[in-house]
Amino acid sequence: MLFLEYPPCSTCKKAKQWLQEHDITFTSRHIKEENPTYEELGQWLRESGLPVKRFFNTSGLLYKSLGLKDKLPGMTEEAQLRLLATDGMLVKRPIVVKDDGTVLVGFREAEWEKALL
Repeated sequence: MLFLEYPPCSTCKKAKQWLQEHDITFTSRHIKEENPTYEELGQWLRESGLPVKRFFNTSGLLYKSLGLKDKLPGMTEEAQLRLLATDGMLVKRPIVVKDDGTVLVGFREAEWEKALL
């Protein structure tokens, strides 16, 4: 299982601690140092069934400084994925990707319990 995180992020720390408390084995990946590729994001989007907007870190400084709240609605899904692939700080975190196609975006404990336990 892949766990994408930004280590200083408090939500990521909480999610990582939750995984460890439940003895769930994972490989950690620093989302800023090794941001998701366009191909990965496209695959995760398909597997998750979520709208592409859920993959954006809408509370992030970069999202706000680029004015994406107003720009995203006029962009194609492909253009949004390409934009996400340019900088890991645009991507919502943490993300969990399992080999069985499970993709979790953000940390919602009840959702994680249902999908991972």
